[in-house]
Amino acid sequence: MAVAHLAGPNLLEAFADGAPEAFHMDRYLCIHGHFYQPPRDNPWLEGIELQDSAYPYHDWNERITAECYAPNSASRIMDGADRISAIVNNYARISFNFGPTLLAWMEQHSAGVYQAILDADRQSEERFSGHGSAMAQAYNHIIMPLANERDKKTQIIWGIRDFEHRFKRKPEGLWLPETAVDIDTLELLAAEGIKFTVLSPYQASHARPIGGRTWSEVNGGRIDPSTAYKIPLPSRRNIAAFFYDGPISRAIAFEDLLVRGENLAHRLLSAFSGSRGHAQLVHIATDGETYGHHRAHGDMALAYALDCMEASQQAKLTNYGEFLQSHPPTHEARVFDGSSWSCVHGVERWKANCGCNSGMNGNWHQRWRAPLRDALNWLRDELAERFDKQGQALFADPWKARDEYIAVVLDRSAASVDAFLEAHARHPLTPDEQVRALKLMEMQRHAMLMFTSCGWFFDELSGIETVQILQYAARALQLGEELLGDGLEDSFIARLEKAKSNMEEHSDGREIYAKFVKPAMVNLEKVGAHYAISSLFEEFPPESRIYAFDVEREAFYIRQEGKARLAMGRAKITSCITRASETVSFGVLHLGDQNVSGGVREYRGEEAYEELASDIRFHFERGDVPEVVRAVDRNFGTGSYSLRLLFRDQQRKIVGLIMKKALAEAAYLYRNFYGQYSTLARFVNELNIPLPPRFRMAVEFTLHDDILAALSADEPDVSRVESLLEQIRRTGIPLNTVTLEFAFRATVERAANGFKEHPFDAQRLHCFHAAMTINDILPFSVNLWAAQNIYQQGRHAALRNLKHSPASEDLAEWRSSVDALGVALGFYIHPLPVEAIIESTATL
Repeated sequence: MAVAHLAGPNLLEAFADGAPEAFHMDRYLCIHGHFYQPPRDNPWLEGIELQDSAYPYHDWNERITAECYAPNSASRIMDGADRISAIVNNYARISFNFGPTLLAWMEQHSAGVYQAILDADRQSEERFSGHGSAMAQAYNHIIMPLANERDKKTQIIWGIRDFEHRFKRKPEGLWLPETAVDIDTLELLAAEGIKFTVLSPYQASHARPIGGRTWSEVNGGRIDPSTAYKIPLPSRRNIAAFFYDGPISRAIAFEDLLVRGENLAHRLLSAFSGSRGHAQLVHIATDGETYGHHRAHGDMALAYALDCMEASQQAKLTNYGEFLQSHPPTHEARVFDGSSWSCVHGVERWKANCGCNSGMNGNWHQRWRAPLRDALNWLRDELAERFDKQGQALFADPWKARDEYIAVVLDRSAASVDAFLEAHARHPLTPDEQVRALKLMEMQRHAMLMFTSCGWFFDELSGIETVQILQYAARALQLGEELLGDGLEDSFIARLEKAKSNMEEHSDGREIYAKFVKPAMVNLEKVGAHYAISSLFEEFPPESRIYAFDVEREAFYIRQEGKARLAMGRAKITSCITRASETVSFGVLHLGDQNVSGGVREYRGEEAYEELASDIRFHFERGDVPEVVRAVDRNFGTGSYSLRLLFRDQQRKIVGLIMKKALAEAAYLYRNFYGQYSTLARFVNELNIPLPPRFRMAVEFTLHDDILAALSADEPDVSRVESLLEQIRRTGIPLNTVTLEFAFRATVERAANGFKEHPFDAQRLHCFHAAMTINDILPFSVNLWAAQNIYQQGRHAALRNLKHSPASEDLAEWRSSVDALGVALGFYIHPLPVEAIIESTATL
């Protein structure tokens, strides 16, 4: 764990050693975090499906939010005794950008952290002379020098509009994905009113004083990073660039600079030089995930270093906008066209086998990068030609409409879509034309998403990031096929075949497309199949939402005979994205266990529906299961469906329901066995004799199941947990600490919320204390971050609202109990009288 102590006199003296005593008005510090994750959504569902590799979280966005984005919104500063002395929002004191696709996910799935990020920008405006610290980003992390001019323009416009929508102001700066830059991109940024961007020092080629006649070479990272530079452009516009401190940024990302906050603070201060005669800006830029995800507790080291800077007055925290206003460039610079921060070869990492890789296997190649990009470039151009031709019939200016389509991406309400179509349609559109218009826009959206940089960054063609961009390509192809009917897929796959995998079992891009892309594809009929199968196991309301689809049930019949269960009906499936709609008829049969069969077909009218329903129902009610199966085949043909067709989350849920009985039976057998032989198991363990595998299985299952239940209880039972831990110790079984920690963390957070909602309720306090007592005896650490936040909020609220408090004679006891909870949670609790604490706004 990174130790980040509150700065004390000795440390401040160490910072001041050898430096002027007064506050350094000419020394400025800015830390930039580039917070971004590759998109992970299923392109057809517009949502992230379960990712087992992120366990115990649902997906990697959720996991990295817990490890990085959330901790940085409420980071801890510790005192000398490792107690929490302050909780701070790091984002309010640094410069940062968040990928728009990540913020879109966060808005829906982590609203508290999302709001903390927006709040931090507003707080930074107050802190930094009206300049917010948030920067915009080119929309979906395309390598801009490798994009065509239209995509560059749309990416910048979408990034700016997304920023304005969220942060309610115009961005001053814009982060270029991988800091990949060329002059055309800078021209587009300047044309859109962007004042600055941030680049690697290795991207600078020449520099000179403004007005000077001679350019000096500064290649190889030799440019002075301590000031802003003006980049003159052919259009006579200009844009400022900040070239970050390379050595310190690398040390943060790849060395152990975040092990202790003191190390980071000292290293930052060491970058100031007495030989410079101008106001100095020491600034660094790294992936934001470094602070907590890549480096555990890196957020705390960052919080501590920032706190020390402010407390020691050895440098003034600032952001790029504030520094640029107060210290305009005195020098100008030229940049290497087609350069980036993570490829020494320029931008070859995203188009060639340049040698840059993530170190997966030294024998692997990345020759697949070039044919992959060639295939996607070909697809982009083919779709663009068709988009332009088809779009002219529907839009006054198809490409301008594409630039403005971000308004719909940000707000898919009917009113927003209608406003977009009304503003850009060539004429009032019929419902069918609206569907075509929206499909054209979505085709173009996915044709940009397929260039997301992560698809080329890593070592293997079959990696999840590359499969993700191929899925975007497949979605664009599908929309093109639905609109135009001239299939491009075969030609695209033929080009993909030239991309060779490093793994023999995956062969090439054609095989990878067949294995990992085609099975993920979804159409309205497949959504209907998912709905039909799910309806066997759970009850849906007449109108429901399945990911990006609305389902309106028009008829439904469900009946059970013995183990067999039959569901039939018809439903209208409508895409919330394109407004495409289809009414389907369905019939599904569950014969027990995993045996589900059935079919979905286009609705052919009431008479045809009643005929098939009567046919299937007749045989089912007679108990003639084989004939029911044949009736399903007769009515739905060979396009039958099974559990394999369910979307992943629902598939996992329904398989769990199906297995519930089997698991209960297994649990009964294991428990009986353990009940008879638990004493023997303990005796054998004490003799240091390994338990036979079958014996061990019953012991592990029973005790692990029991401890999991005890740690998940709403009212924690300390004695029960102690007893189980002793049994586990004596039998020597290993614990699944990941599962147990995650479950108990939720228990502590429930107890904390109970206290927050009812701070004077004795039973809630007792539950919270019991949970913290259990925490102290567990043989593994529990993440108390959220519980600490909840406790702090509850305690503050209670102390400020004593009208519902206990009688005065009980107040001291209540205060003692609540303070004890704070100590158990790791807080420094100030020993002031309660009245003084109420008056203070600075004390935890």
